[in-house]
Amino acid sequence: MILVFGSLNMDLALSVERLPKPGETVLGPSYVLTPGGKGANQAVAAARAGAETRMIGTIGDDEFGRMALASLQRQGVDVGGIGKGTKPTGCAAILVSPQAENQIGVASGANLEAKGDNVHNDRLGPGSTVLMQMEVPEAEVWALAKRAKARGARVVLNLAPVRPVPPASLKDLDVLICNEHEASVLITSLGAPAGRDPNQMIGALAKALGLTFVITLGAKGAIAATPTEVWMVDALQIKPVDTTGAGDAFCGAFTAALDRRTPIQGALERANVAGALACMALGAQEALPRRQTIEEKLLSSPRAFRLN
Repeated sequence: MILVFGSLNMDLALSVERLPKPGETVLGPSYVLTPGGKGANQAVAAARAGAETRMIGTIGDDEFGRMALASLQRQGVDVGGIGKGTKPTGCAAILVSPQAENQIGVASGANLEAKGDNVHNDRLGPGSTVLMQMEVPEAEVWALAKRAKARGARVVLNLAPVRPVPPASLKDLDVLICNEHEASVLITSLGAPAGRDPNQMIGALAKALGLTFVITLGAKGAIAATPTEVWMVDALQIKPVDTTGAGDAFCGAFTAALDRRTPIQGALERANVAGALACMALGAQEALPRRQTIEEKLLSSPRAFRLN
């Protein structure tokens, strides 16, 4: 089972003719209001990818919270770990250009009250995977990672948005997923010279940290390293509509594959496909692909190849 500890938001996505400059107003023809938040998105992505999934987080006692909760329930996500806080449900404003580029602002709201203690010890063990991001309080993330690791659970962290990672907490992670910017910030914080290419260091970092290190490369695909292997997969050739949920689709599908004990190269391939498919529609959760679609597309998609 996958236990997702993270954020729940409602996303207001606006299609605009181009992304605005500071102080500029840009018009667009329409908008959509959809459930979001990296935690909720990744929970839906994992569930659609075929994993039994439980969401743990906090919403407000408001209509946005009820909408977020109902969406997760419709997707088959167990919502028993979601509580109500004193703040309003988190909300994100997303501007999307015709080139599928975006600008995002997030009001954290009730996500600031999320508690890792709501992941009970009896759910943590060798048969469970804990998936986390950085849109909830950092201290709660590190505390849950430590507790989950001690009880034998697999611990997966998507370092987004990027935050400093205490060196001791790296030992509590089994899988670390970053994009190129997040990976660059991380390796600089670990003492590497600024500007070093994380893709050239990923194998050494995975070995030194004792974990699986995954970097998504956008149009260049993705790369994953265990302490002994480095794998890469090329991106699918697509015409993106909205890239908002691509990273969450990748994380959810990758974690779901690991939860099924899929080898690292197979997990990388499926996550690569899921991330690409999520770019084909507007919105985050609505665009997340299902397992059957991922497996069908996988047949005609690039295969992972080993670099070492």
